[in-house]
Amino acid sequence: MRRIFSEHAYGAGPRNTCWWDETIAAPLWDVPTGEIKVDVAIVGGGFTGISAALHLANTGTQTAVLEANTPGWGASGRNGGFCCLGGARISDSALARAYGEADAKAYRKAERDAVALVADLLSQHGIDADVHSNGETLLAHTRGHFAAMEKDAAALGAKWNCNIDVIAKRDLAANGMGGPFHGATTLPIGFGLNPRKYLFGIATAAKAMGAKLFQNSPVHKIARQDGRYCLATNLGTVRADAVIIATNGYSSEDVPDWMAGRYLPAQSNVLVTRPLSEAELASQGWTTSQMSYDSRHLLHYFRLMPDNRFLFGMRGGLATHPASQARARARVRRDFETMFPGWRQVETAHSWSGMICLTRKATPFAGPVPERPGLFAGFAYHGNGVAMGSYTGRALSRSVLGQPTGLPKAMTATPPKFPFGRARRVLMPPLYLGLTLADALGW
Repeated sequence: MRRIFSEHAYGAGPRNTCWWDETIAAPLWDVPTGEIKVDVAIVGGGFTGISAALHLANTGTQTAVLEANTPGWGASGRNGGFCCLGGARISDSALARAYGEADAKAYRKAERDAVALVADLLSQHGIDADVHSNGETLLAHTRGHFAAMEKDAAALGAKWNCNIDVIAKRDLAANGMGGPFHGATTLPIGFGLNPRKYLFGIATAAKAMGAKLFQNSPVHKIARQDGRYCLATNLGTVRADAVIIATNGYSSEDVPDWMAGRYLPAQSNVLVTRPLSEAELASQGWTTSQMSYDSRHLLHYFRLMPDNRFLFGMRGGLATHPASQARARARVRRDFETMFPGWRQVETAHSWSGMICLTRKATPFAGPVPERPGLFAGFAYHGNGVAMGSYTGRALSRSVLGQPTGLPKAMTATPPKFPFGRARRVLMPPLYLGLTLADALGW
C-alpha cells in the first residue's frame, strides 16, 4: 500500500491510550486464509464498511469485510463520538451554486437522515452505546460570532424544521456552560455516543446475519480476473463480484489506484479526563451533557460523558512522527486548560489522534467508481463519520444491489484530484495558517 503520511501515522503510536479501548473489549474476528468466494468484498471495517455489510447481509448477500488491523482500530474506533449533522465542509450557497438549489436541500436532508439511521440501528439491534445529549450546541468564541448566530437562528430553524434555542452570554452559567464563551445556540438534532460500542454493536448484528468479518487482513492489490475481482491479503485471496472501498482517511493510493489524489487525510486529536467530581464540575461551571463545539474555523469539540469524564478534541498536527505527536498532544492539553481553567489540575491520562478525510469538492463521495464495473467507494466525511459513514454504507449496499440510493449529486459527483499528487499535504500548512489567523482575528 502507498500512503501519503509516514508509517508512524498508521501504527500503534497515535492511538495509544485511547479511552474507548477501555470501555469494551474488541471482538476476535478470523483472519482469511486460502481462497474465499463471496458476492461482495468490503475493504475497511469501520462505520462505512460495517454498515454496508449489515445492510447487504440483511438481503442474504454473501459479504466479507477485510479490516487491515483489529476491530475498531481506525477512525471509527477512536473518534469523538458525535452523531450529528455534517459530513461536508461547504456552505449552502456554495452547494446551490455547484449542484442547484434542489440538490443542496437534498444533501441537507441526507445529513438529517444519516443521524436518524444511527438512532434506528441502535434501537433495532438493542445496542447500548451510552447515548446522551439533545442535539448539539454551538458556542460563540467572539461577540461578533454570537451576534451572527442570534441573527441567523430563525433561518436555521426553518432550514432544519426545528426550534433553535438561543442562549445569551448572561444565561450560559444557568445552562451549565461555564467557559470563555459569548453565547450559544442549540440545534436539537443528534446525540453523543461511545463510537466503539456502536461499531461493535452493528458488527455483531452483521455477523449474526451471515456477514464474514476478518481482521489483520490488509488488502495489497485488487485485480479484475475472469469477470470477478481478486483481492490479495497477507494469507489468502478473496474473490467477489463487487468490491466496496471503505477506508476513508486510512486509504491507499493504489488500493485501488483510482483513489490516488482524491482524498486528503488530516489529523484530529482527542483527550479524555478522569471522572470529574461534582465539586470539580461546579468549580468550572460546566455541568451540561450537551455535545458542543466552538465557532472557530479550527474548532474545538467537547462533551461531558455519562460517567462524568470530559472529552475534548481539536484538529491535530501536520506531521506524523513521535515528536510531532507529542507536540500535538501538548497543544490539545494547552487549549483544554485555556478554555476550562477550573480543570487545570485534572489529569488527562487518555490522549490520542486519528485521521479524518477531506475531498477537494468538500462533500463526501458515495457510489460506483467510474469505468470500473462492480467497484464502489465511500469516503470523506470531513470529521463527521459516525452518521454520514453509516449512511454512506447503507447507500453503497443499495448501489451494489442495483437499487435506488436517493443520494444527492453532491455525494455522487466524482471527487477531482488534489494538486501535487502524493505531496498534497503541502496544501495544509498555508490553509491552517490562514484559518488560525482568522480565528485569532474573530473572523
